[in-house]
Amino acid sequence: MDLNLLRVFVAIDETRSLTAAAARLFVTQPAVSQALGRLRRDLDDPLFVRVGRAMQPTPLAVSIAPGFREAVTAVDRTLDSVHGFDPAASDRVFRIALSELGEIGWLPAIVRAVRRHAPAMRIEAVAMDVAALPDWLGRGTVDLAVTPAPVPGGFGRVVLKSQRYGVVMGAPHPLAEGELTLEAYARAGHVVVASDSGASVLAQAQRRAGLAIEPRVAANHVAALPPLLAGSRDLVATMPDTIAEGWARTWPLVVRPLPFEMPPVDVALYRRSTTQHAAALDWLFETVTGAIRGSSGRFESISGDARP
Repeated sequence: MDLNLLRVFVAIDETRSLTAAAARLFVTQPAVSQALGRLRRDLDDPLFVRVGRAMQPTPLAVSIAPGFREAVTAVDRTLDSVHGFDPAASDRVFRIALSELGEIGWLPAIVRAVRRHAPAMRIEAVAMDVAALPDWLGRGTVDLAVTPAPVPGGFGRVVLKSQRYGVVMGAPHPLAEGELTLEAYARAGHVVVASDSGASVLAQAQRRAGLAIEPRVAANHVAALPPLLAGSRDLVATMPDTIAEGWARTWPLVVRPLPFEMPPVDVALYRRSTTQHAAALDWLFETVTGAIRGSSGRFESISGDARP
């Protein structure tokens, strides 16, 4: 079978769109349609049928997709071993899903590390949506993602750090001194942030402790937390303790240990499973891993001298 037909099959399977597959392969949509027609005749199966706006695979397509993907990946990696990947000559665009905290704490280090070796490469930060990550990584919508939330789907990953959580509050808060009990924690006014990619992991630990937290305040941005907490005598937030301790150096904040058991959370870097630009993705994955592991991760850029 023509290798180009396998590439068309894999591109349609990963994007579920003839238009997106054509864009990935740098050909016209009629060319993709024609190749799909040849595949259908060769395999005597529709392979992909339109359901709404997406091309959904048939049972046969689902069964043969892993083999076709492995074949295309093997050929590309063999060619890459001959030609190699030169980051200095690359002008590709790569998209990395990051939470707001990830952008604040790690994006500068990522950009510096990439531009040091690949000055023409472009990096786009994509706002984190944990629920969408399996689809994004499976289709190649994003190339990498950094999150403490487990992502199902068998994607390649590496653990970047293990992070403990703590309770942060303003220095005048009554809970800033003495024992922080589970009951006092449950009664406190909790602040949550919509962009917190670790929210699901924290919620699981709270449920195991028998807690059902109803937040008093839901903020859109994590940057709102230091001034909000520093000026309050009744609000608390539960968040990574190293980040909170960094803020406490310049804000009148206090960080207390959690009053319940919560194992350290693994923050991991995930990579897409799609086949395009495998050598470039390998390089980017290693570069981003090194950049994040080499950064302080204390996020002191949100600083101030506010007083309640």
